[in-house]
Amino acid sequence: MKLHFADPLYFWLLLLIPAAIVWYFFRLRRHHATIQVSSLKAFRQSSPGWRLYSRYILFGLRLLAATFIIVALARPQTNLSKQDISVEGIDIMLATDISSTMLAEDLKPNRLQAAKDVAVEFINGRPDDRIGLVIFSGESFTQCPLTTDHAKLINLFDDIKFGMIDDGTAIGDGLATAVSRLKESKARSKVIILLTDGVNNMGSVDPQSAAEIASIYGIRIYTIGAGTNGYAPTPVRTPFGMQYQQMEVKIDEALLQKISAMTNGKYFRATNKQKLEAIYKEIDRLEKSKIDITEFRRKNEEFLVFALIGLMLFGLEVILRYTILRTLP
Repeated sequence: MKLHFADPLYFWLLLLIPAAIVWYFFRLRRHHATIQVSSLKAFRQSSPGWRLYSRYILFGLRLLAATFIIVALARPQTNLSKQDISVEGIDIMLATDISSTMLAEDLKPNRLQAAKDVAVEFINGRPDDRIGLVIFSGESFTQCPLTTDHAKLINLFDDIKFGMIDDGTAIGDGLATAVSRLKESKARSKVIILLTDGVNNMGSVDPQSAAEIASIYGIRIYTIGAGTNGYAPTPVRTPFGMQYQQMEVKIDEALLQKISAMTNGKYFRATNKQKLEAIYKEIDRLEKSKIDITEFRRKNEEFLVFALIGLMLFGLEVILRYTILRTLP
């Protein structure tokens, strides 16, 4: 509830208040009676009574009354507003590669953990959307179906790790699984964010065929290639245990670009965690939920309260003038 004034020009009348104060004291000084005495000794022990100061009460009441009347003339009003907000959410499936190469440490602490951290931040920033999770390496499965329970989704996201399924890179299978989760969706916008660091080398579904199906169902695909240019330190299992080796980064960027282009999406390359964060922020800007707001306003006139207070102060001033604070002519 907010207070505003329909006719604020009346506040210019408040300038008369200081002018009236100046005029009052000037007039009081000119009409003040004087008497000549030979000595002030008789008055030194006496103190001014309340009646001496009561002469200012009537003038003060009149000023207060005039102030309230001016405020009433300015027509104070309150606005009571109501908003009906309808949100059309977006359905998003995150398809994340969890193959062994996702343990490479060119993205800190490694590609998989960096992808999880940034995705969780993305999820927290979209409370009105249904979001799900598909993971893939040599095969794929749904880690979490579309849900608005983002706390549960984040917990399931934290649980993913290398070794949950056979190693490899089945981009087509991961994409097909995500499409199957979105094809029946009635959302205004359906999106897949596919993150991988390799080349499709396993699976039963061709990635381009999966992209064609996505296009038929109106699903937009954003693809992200995760990995630096050149070589990256990658843990490799050897007879002497897990050792780090400089492995060449191989991302099928041509395929990822084609998948995105087929569905009116976009391809991104994340060579470090900061760029990955920037990519998710850009996707966040591109895919905003539509919010419809219908606003109803009702104005209430509040001048009556100020007018009544002003009239009561005027009435009190008149009563005091002719009773308790009455003065002789």
